[in-house]
Amino acid sequence: MNRIAIVLFVLMLCSQPVYARGGGHSSGSHATTSHASHISAKAPHQVTTPRQHNTNYAQGAKRDSHGKIARSQTAKNDFKKSHPCPSTGKSSGACKGYVIDHVRPLKRGGADAPSNMQWQTKEAAKQKDKTE
Repeated sequence: MNRIAIVLFVLMLCSQPVYARGGGHSSGSHATTSHASHISAKAPHQVTTPRQHNTNYAQGAKRDSHGKIARSQTAKNDFKKSHPCPSTGKSSGACKGYVIDHVRPLKRGGADAPSNMQWQTKEAAKQKDKTE
């Protein structure tokens, strides 16, 4: 009879969530419930529209399915035709080491047009992105 009571007690302890047994974060684990209960508690993925969180948010700009400002491929191609790549001299295709940059950022109301574009080195683009 004692063996049955011990087995039932152990089974009962194993079926309880970690937090109910007094388990803590001392072992470095952040889990407080069983994996199965965590999965079942998740809400289904919901698609939401981007929030307008500050005044710098581009009002009225067209957005893609991820909430990013949609860029015109035609405008980029027109820019390349009139401004060949600085490293290759070609008017189409990739331009190694350079990106097409908007002089006035789209999120600040800049136009997605060749007149607002320039070639920029990737390093300079990273630096500019830190301040924009």
